[in-house]
Amino acid sequence: MWEAIWLTLQLAGVTTPILILVSTPIAWWLARSRSRWTEVIGALVTLPLVLPPTVLGFYLLIALGPNSPLGQASIAVFGQALPFSFEGLVVASVIYSLPFAVQPIRNAFQVIGDRPLEVAATLRASPWDSFVSVALPLARPGFLTAAVLGFAHTVGEFGVILMIGGNIPGETKVLSIAIYDYVETLQWAKAHILAAGMVVFAFLVILAVNLTDKHLGWLRR
Repeated sequence: MWEAIWLTLQLAGVTTPILILVSTPIAWWLARSRSRWTEVIGALVTLPLVLPPTVLGFYLLIALGPNSPLGQASIAVFGQALPFSFEGLVVASVIYSLPFAVQPIRNAFQVIGDRPLEVAATLRASPWDSFVSVALPLARPGFLTAAVLGFAHTVGEFGVILMIGGNIPGETKVLSIAIYDYVETLQWAKAHILAAGMVVFAFLVILAVNLTDKHLGWLRR
């Protein structure tokens, strides 16, 4: 039980900062771009929200398999293909949780508007300086929401994890898989402990997100 909890926390702890790093430029482009492709890219990023996790996991399994170009590259770098490894779980988790990080950051960037960036430009700030010194600090509530949602979503993943990682103790057996195993083997007490912990965790996450959204509402005013 503790091994599954620790592995889940490791996975969420590694996935969350990668999610923020990957999501920030995507969210900035979606918030600021006037391209006709903006909503197409936005829909593509949001696709994991409506796509069945097993479908996404299936195609990731093919894309990252040992016979694919990505699989060959991972073998060259890691010495093994990504499926059924912790590294594969990280890749799958980043892709699956991407909309939960991109959307809050995008909303925060849109709330800022053009005015603060225009003022920074009149003070001879470069686009990069404006982004780092103005946009990022003002978008902090969005980043906080993205981090909380990304972490929580990674903790609760099941379908994608099962497809891409299987059920290897100490390697890919995370909390959701452990609960499933306990139910299958009729170990109800252990399943109750983990499930109840997840319920409490989910409640705290929703509370944190609501409080952050309230703060973001004050920012809009």
